[in-house]
Amino acid sequence: MTGRTVTRADLCEAVYQKVGLSRTESAALVEMVLAEIGDCLERGETVKLSSFGSFVVRDKGQRVGRNPKSGQEVPIPPRRVMVFKPSNILKSRINGIDEELPAKRNGTA
Repeated sequence: MTGRTVTRADLCEAVYQKVGLSRTESAALVEMVLAEIGDCLERGETVKLSSFGSFVVRDKGQRVGRNPKSGQEVPIPPRRVMVFKPSNILKSRINGIDEELPAKRNGTA
């Protein structure tokens, strides 16, 4: 199930091909978007991309871990982690389900 890895260069090339900017402008645009996403996450903000998903920063508290070799307890300091939560639309695309946006659940469309 391993697929090809898409790199920054691949994203820049896709922008160049599809948008029509020069390669230099395409690379700058991709870098600006990635930098803005990174800056928002660094500030602890959630980045939500409609029909794609959300990048969320979560705070994990201090906890006690255990060294598997010796069994000794070791404190694990608090830290921040980033998680990606895909949208239902992206999940459907990944699973090959071609469906329209779901109707409202209360019975009205």
